[in-house]
Amino acid sequence: MTESSPPDFPEPESRPAVAARPAARPAAGTPGWERATFENLMFATLEEQRTARRWRSFIRLAWLAFFVVLLWAVMHRGAPSTDKSTPHTAVIEIKGEISSDSDASAENVVSSMRGAFEDEGAQAVVLLINSPGGSPVQAGIINDEIRRLRAKYNKPVYAVVEESCASAAYYIAAATDKIFVDKASIVGSIGVLMDGFGFTGLMDKLGVERRLMTAGENKGFLDPFSPQTEKQRQYAQAMLDQVHNQFIAAVKAGRGKRLKETPELFSGLFWTGQQAIEMGLADQLGNLDFVAREIVKAEELVDYTRRENVAERLAKKFGAAMGEGAVHALKAIPALR
Repeated sequence: MTESSPPDFPEPESRPAVAARPAARPAAGTPGWERATFENLMFATLEEQRTARRWRSFIRLAWLAFFVVLLWAVMHRGAPSTDKSTPHTAVIEIKGEISSDSDASAENVVSSMRGAFEDEGAQAVVLLINSPGGSPVQAGIINDEIRRLRAKYNKPVYAVVEESCASAAYYIAAATDKIFVDKASIVGSIGVLMDGFGFTGLMDKLGVERRLMTAGENKGFLDPFSPQTEKQRQYAQAMLDQVHNQFIAAVKAGRGKRLKETPELFSGLFWTGQQAIEMGLADQLGNLDFVAREIVKAEELVDYTRRENVAERLAKKFGAAMGEGAVHALKAIPALR
C-alpha cells in the first residue's frame, strides 16, 4: 500500500492590518457580506476621524506660528541699528499720499522725527520727499512739529525732493531750513481744492427723483444728486480760502525773504526744480548723498522712517476680519419685539 502525500490545503488568509482599508464590499447574499460591510464602515469612520484630527492640529499650529511671528515682528520693529554716539545723517522718507491712513501720516512722520532728533549721533535730519500732496491737516501737524523739535534740540532740518514736492508735501518742506531739489523735480502747487460731481441735470433727463431728507437747511449741500445754491457755494469757497491763507502763511513763515512773490506764486501752479530755485521756493540743487556729504558733513545715512511691517498689516486685517464677523453675528441675532 503506497503512502499518499498529504493534500495541499491553502494557507489561511491573515486578517488585514488595522490601518489597511479592506477589499471592496462583497455583493449582498455572499457569505460574510454583513461583516465585511460593517468593517468597511468602521474603517471609513476611523479614517475620517484621523483626517479631522490632522486638520485641527494643522490649524492650531498655523495660528500659533502666526502669533509668534506677529509678536516677534512687533518687538523688533523699525529701530535704527546704529550707535547713538556715531555721527550720522538721519533720513525720514515722506512718500506717496499724505493722509491719516498712509505711511506718510502725521503719526508716522512725527514719531520718526522724534526718534531722529533724540538720537545724539544724528547731526541733522533730512526729509526725503516724493509726494503729490494730500491732507492739509496732516501736513500742518508735521509742519508744527518740525518747528518745535528744531527749536528744542537745535538741530538743522533739510528737505530733499526727488520726483515731486507739491501741495501738502510742500507745506511740510516749507518748515525746513533748506530745500534741495533736482532740476526736473515738480515743486509748488500752493493751493487747496474740494472736488466732486453733480448729476442733477442727468437725473432730470432720466426722470429720476432724488429723495433726500435732512434736519438742517445745509446738511446735504455736498450731495452730488442735489442742486447747489449760491449761498452754499460761497460758504465752501470761503472755507477753501481760509485753508489756502493758512498754507500761504506757513510758506511765508518758512521761506521768509527768500521768496520772490509773483501773482502766480500762490495760484496753485507748480514748477520745475530749477524754476523753484529762481522763485525762492527751493534753495539749491542736490540729492540725499550730496546733502549728507557736503552740507551735514556726516556721510553715514540712517533711516528712521516708521513703516508698518508685514505683521502689523496682518494684525490689522485679522482685527478687521474679527470685527466684521462680530458685526455679522450681532446682525444675525433676532431683535426683541
